[in-house]
Amino acid sequence: MYQYHKWIRSFHAVAKTHSFTAAAAYLKIGQPTISEQVKALESRFSVELFYRRGRHVELTDAGRRLYEITEGIFGQEDEAVQLLQSLQSQKTGLLRIGAVSPPVVMNLSYDLMRRHPDIEFGISIHTEREALARLYDFTIDIAILAFMETDKRLHVVPYRSYPIVAVVREDHALARRLSVSLASIKNEAVIMREPGSKTRELLESACRKQGVQINSVMELNSREAIMHAIAEGLGIGFVSEIEYMAIPGTKAIKLRDALTIDYYMCALAVRKNRPLLRSVLESETLQKTSRKK
Repeated sequence: MYQYHKWIRSFHAVAKTHSFTAAAAYLKIGQPTISEQVKALESRFSVELFYRRGRHVELTDAGRRLYEITEGIFGQEDEAVQLLQSLQSQKTGLLRIGAVSPPVVMNLSYDLMRRHPDIEFGISIHTEREALARLYDFTIDIAILAFMETDKRLHVVPYRSYPIVAVVREDHALARRLSVSLASIKNEAVIMREPGSKTRELLESACRKQGVQINSVMELNSREAIMHAIAEGLGIGFVSEIEYMAIPGTKAIKLRDALTIDYYMCALAVRKNRPLLRSVLESETLQKTSRKK
């Protein structure tokens, strides 16, 4: 079994790094050794684990199924090392949180730091796809996502819901209103988030239901850029209330259509009962309504 362990570790490193060369650097052993061990694994069990196209490697279906298992095996080894390192530095624990929204994860961190003053926090911001990949890879402990992934490997709990607001320049005609409807934006130039954004998806879905056509004049991949574009008078935009940054010259207006965006805390199901994760996932902060800024 020890021989298989070395072979499987080499397979895992190649699958993780997408390269035999990178896998060799990751494991700090020679590339020929990596290649020999992966080849031995495939030969012993008469299975093809990678499609090899020059320097590029891609997992076969069998390889993907095996990688789902090895993620757990070697991810927990990494977790064990991290625990030993934290004990060495006399830390009570390290909680690594990856999120799609800086304001939302800062909100969570504020609550957790008050309840767990001895915990060290590692915060990182990603796209939803990147956050999930890091969660499956054991690089982070909890992901804060704006959707609920239907995957049996995940333990998912609701975190917070925030209303979506319209943002306009302060001298815009809509700025004089306390609230607006989606129907009122049909002739407005709209600055949109990039495809894949949950806010964009919710806005487009609501407009389709009401027969409102969105006049998209620009796509930007960051909330900060959208705020600055609005301040320059390039159009109006939409963000969740907690993500609105009060840049001078802009104003947030409530939507009468009551659009909300839901955020979820996700952890690997195999790790949900770890004391630190269980404490966070079952925290009373999950039951609170959103604090007003």
